[in-house]
Amino acid sequence: MQNRVTEILGAEYPIIQGAMRLITMGEMAAAVSQSGGFGVIASSGLEGERLRAEIRKARSLTGKPFGINIPIYRPNALEALEIAIEEGVKTITTSAGDPGKLIQRVKEAGLRMLHVVATVEMAKKAEAVGTDAVIAIGAEGGGHVGRDEITTLVLIPQVVDAIKIPVVAAGGIGDARGWVAAFALGAEGIQMGTRFLATKECPISEAHKQAILEAKDNSTLIAARKGYPIRVLKNKAAMAIRTMDESGASQDEINAYVDKISRVAENDRDNKLMSAGQVSGMIRKIMSVDEVIRSMVADAKIVAQNLGKTF
Repeated sequence: MQNRVTEILGAEYPIIQGAMRLITMGEMAAAVSQSGGFGVIASSGLEGERLRAEIRKARSLTGKPFGINIPIYRPNALEALEIAIEEGVKTITTSAGDPGKLIQRVKEAGLRMLHVVATVEMAKKAEAVGTDAVIAIGAEGGGHVGRDEITTLVLIPQVVDAIKIPVVAAGGIGDARGWVAAFALGAEGIQMGTRFLATKECPISEAHKQAILEAKDNSTLIAARKGYPIRVLKNKAAMAIRTMDESGASQDEINAYVDKISRVAENDRDNKLMSAGQVSGMIRKIMSVDEVIRSMVADAKIVAQNLGKTF
């Protein structure tokens, strides 16, 4: 399937794998791209040479396009961009900051850029500075979400109506029904994170994967609304952060607690923060990345046909 998003990505399908810090590395990004989607290496938490190594690992595993995500507020943002340019990455995603800080260098180097937004105003600003597309993420999504907690269902059509560049929908999408729904809202692509967490290739702990499989519709929460709000699976750690947040703890105090529990064993389901979106309640099987993408493509055609639409 071809549209403006696949043209930007160079991918077979307009399915982007959401970047997840220290999780979506070279091997996982390559698996997504090799299966027809667009894999993304998360640069957050990777020093220069490690990022370079992960890009080269992905390239050794697939000849298909993949990208890196750059959180703009992080001090290594410009370094990560230069590494992407040097290593021949053609398309990047950016988040958490002003895309205008990177756009000139992006354009000079001939890269394509999709910026993550959580409001219509953010989307307008991204278009104004020259980004090629936006990834509009609703509050259902896992990991960091927008402070205004706007849902995907209402965010996507408003963003589509407000800008002319392509819109990729993210947050709460985990199967073909969500994909078709996103297209009905005007999006031209989708980004998924949680669905890719529950795959054989994903390097998170088996405890984390099992927690996603056991999740219900209300098994996640936004643990903290200060700073950069984050949606995670409910457990003792998440509830402790929520309590700190509601009792007026400072961002530094919350950060210190998060840093402390980051050293908890990976298989400790009570005391480890486990990012996941509300779509967790729909996931009941660990699949390979290829199975996820192939089944979504096949099912999307069936869903669209049942609705009397061509997909």
